[in-house]
Amino acid sequence: MPASLVFILLVLFLGVSLQTSEALDPFACDPEDGTSRNFPFCQVKLPIQSRVSDLIGRMTLQEKVGLLVNDAAAVPRLGIKGYEWWSEALHGVSNVGPGTQFGGAFPRATSFPQVITTAASFNATLWEAIGRVVSDEARAMFNGGVAGLTYWSPNVNIFRDPRWGRGQETPGEDPVVAGKYAASYVRGLQGNDGDRLKVAACCKHFTAYDLDNWNGVDRFHFNALVSKQDMEDTFDVPFRMCVKEGKVASVMCSYNQVNGIPTCADPKLLKKTVRGQWKLDGYIVSDCDSVGVYYSQQHYTTTPEEAAADAIKAGLDMDCGPFLGQHTEDAVRKGLLTEAEINNALLNTLTVQMRLGMFDGEPSSKPYGNLGPEDVCTPAHQELALEAARQGIVLLKNHGPPLPLSTRHHQSVAIIGPNSNVTVTMVGNYAGVACGYTTPLQGIGRYAKTIYQQGCADVACVSDQQFVAAMDAARQADATVLVMGLDQSIEAESRDRTELLLPGRQQELISKVAAASKGPTILVLMSGGPIDVSFAENDPKIGGIVWAGYPGQAGGAAISDVLFGTTNPGGKLPMTWYPQDYVTNLPMTNMAMRPSKSNGYPGRTYRFYKGKVVYPFGHGISYTNFVHTIASAPTMVSVPLDGHRQASRNATISGKAIRVTHARCNRLSFGVQVDVKNTGSMDGTHTLLVYSKPPAGHWAPLKQLVAFEKVHVAAGTQQRVGIDVHVCKFLSVVDRSGIRRIPMGAHSLHIGDVKHSVSLQASILGVIKS
Repeated sequence: MPASLVFILLVLFLGVSLQTSEALDPFACDPEDGTSRNFPFCQVKLPIQSRVSDLIGRMTLQEKVGLLVNDAAAVPRLGIKGYEWWSEALHGVSNVGPGTQFGGAFPRATSFPQVITTAASFNATLWEAIGRVVSDEARAMFNGGVAGLTYWSPNVNIFRDPRWGRGQETPGEDPVVAGKYAASYVRGLQGNDGDRLKVAACCKHFTAYDLDNWNGVDRFHFNALVSKQDMEDTFDVPFRMCVKEGKVASVMCSYNQVNGIPTCADPKLLKKTVRGQWKLDGYIVSDCDSVGVYYSQQHYTTTPEEAAADAIKAGLDMDCGPFLGQHTEDAVRKGLLTEAEINNALLNTLTVQMRLGMFDGEPSSKPYGNLGPEDVCTPAHQELALEAARQGIVLLKNHGPPLPLSTRHHQSVAIIGPNSNVTVTMVGNYAGVACGYTTPLQGIGRYAKTIYQQGCADVACVSDQQFVAAMDAARQADATVLVMGLDQSIEAESRDRTELLLPGRQQELISKVAAASKGPTILVLMSGGPIDVSFAENDPKIGGIVWAGYPGQAGGAAISDVLFGTTNPGGKLPMTWYPQDYVTNLPMTNMAMRPSKSNGYPGRTYRFYKGKVVYPFGHGISYTNFVHTIASAPTMVSVPLDGHRQASRNATISGKAIRVTHARCNRLSFGVQVDVKNTGSMDGTHTLLVYSKPPAGHWAPLKQLVAFEKVHVAAGTQQRVGIDVHVCKFLSVVDRSGIRRIPMGAHSLHIGDVKHSVSLQASILGVIKS
């Protein structure tokens, strides 16, 4: 959502936002309100569907239209107050969006690392735990009257191009990782109270949305041309997993068009796919003012009434922005839309509110009604933020090795760089007001005497005026730590990067300081996207390189714990780090994932790109060594087919690849037991990544991550890890027609340096009807 719209909507909706300021004031069905408490929709013992139908049946068309926007209007005669749907919780309760206000009893909330950093932990248990903490704090703030219960998070778009300014908000470039993150975080947010919701999450931005503003093309005008193959194989995967496995309560459609149709006006995407095929149990919301954008900027319809009708007919239930509230009633009067179609939209939104308990009367009577200010920024929550940062930090280089630093030998440390003493930079975007900050300078100061020089005035680093002082500091200290990288002035919403190099004269500062340094030189990078630091990787004077992403409120403490070995790093890169020349002739607007030899197109992400990289997806080293051994794994797996489709046997297994829909996929999985031995002298947590290389064929990726697990292994010991590989989900590939198939033959599993071949063989069960 654009920052300008945030400000505009805050101003527009300020009056309604203030209506939520009374603590523990029931949203609807107030037991003190004799006129409304006896309505059937207020009867908690009735089925939610019956309650929603009763409520819709009592409203006028005008009242219904007032509920189609995020700034939902009050219906006083039914005891319903205005409600602001737009709140954000990307990595902590955020003050982006008018639904949440910090201040008073709730001046701050726990600010976890930015999502790209948390994704580097490859720890689904951690992702869910963060979601639980965030929803605790969100519920507490709702009870205090300063927040809503509907949070438009997480962002699960694929980090397709390394220049994307919002890549920092995503779980990275791999569809399975993004989908697993989505399902895990959503479960943490929404709770496990059956059909009831703790808060309502939202997976966004559906779909093929990964360009903000590049080379004169912005997201409001971009038409993403996406093949059926890439849609099924890449862009749909995290959303499908979010809906089907995470049971998310909402999906947000994006600004861009896909193949000529705005996503928020496309019934194939919304009604057929999200609600039809994936069975979304919830509502579909537009990105802010998307309906207005496709009318006024994309000129997709000739009248605003047509735009409103197209959105609702396509399956949109709510508009973030005023457009549907302004034009839907006229669309009905002109015969473009029926009141029944509006009822269908309200059925979805009001059901979610019912599931949240917003029509149950007194909030304190609900399962989460006792959460309050004392449940925000608790020591346990802040410790989890620190632990998340530790797990997400990635050690990229340790040549020598200079790391970990020693408190005995490195009693003084020069801290240099524009990100050395930052606070808000560490939380990235879509953050709230953090409980407090520990900067890198403060964190390292707990271990050693610090000599601080900024080196550059900011990350733009346009001047060398402070270089000499920085070099002098490096000459004096026992070790030097350069904290460099990016911030929101370089990569952000509405701001894509133009290149992959460090901004300004940062590279020059790093090289000069390293040359002058008396002791070991360590480069720490803060960024959401990858950076071409080939010069540092190749510089023998730079012994260590650490990527911290945007590590959250406790980032400085986590960085120092890794540098001094209190924490043994175990993070892995969730995205490929490319050299600068990768993007030189590669337009962000080309959506193809697979390479093309005929036009020199290189392909995207580790799954399809064969060229040189600075660091590959999944890269990350440790202070110890881990050795893998496959203890047990099958060499052959039978894939049973059924014959319920109108297809001949030959058509079903055409090209030695079986349609997933023709296989009996339920419980079709196999186990792999892997022994992980720590052969070093330091305890460590290892990230086990399991890849599959399908049989050769033009459909298949080079390799595909099929599973990942975290395992803690003490020095000199061994742990056995069980991996479950679902054949239809993870060993299938997608053909050019967008059909998912399971290739028969030898699939090679890669676990570190170990390879194991599993042969898939079709077995015909019953008669296949022709």
